[in-house]
Amino acid sequence: MLARTLSALAEPHRLRMLDALREGPQPVAVLGAAAGLAQPQTSKHLRVLREAGLVGVRPDGQRRLYALRATPLREIDEWLQRYRNVLDANYARLDELLARGDDDSRPKRQKKEERAR
Repeated sequence: MLARTLSALAEPHRLRMLDALREGPQPVAVLGAAAGLAQPQTSKHLRVLREAGLVGVRPDGQRRLYALRATPLREIDEWLQRYRNVLDANYARLDELLARGDDDSRPKRQKKEERAR
């Protein structure tokens, strides 16, 4: 599911449509204008976003309103969190080094030479 979501998000027009949907449910015409596309192209991109689960659609009189769906975005956030944890651990170690004032990044050979002097 994650690969399908990321693939759907890899297209710039689709990203612009999702950005427009942050304002709330929108009709095709608004999403097409946001992406700079004609209605047929907009519909094709919306189909991809729907198949990836990123948007839902509901009728509103004569028109259809598209809205964001949170589940795929939450899955991406959870996937990214694993990488944030790695980065946070690295930043925490860097903060510790800076707080101690040590320069542990020097090679061992350089440290030995400095102690020998």
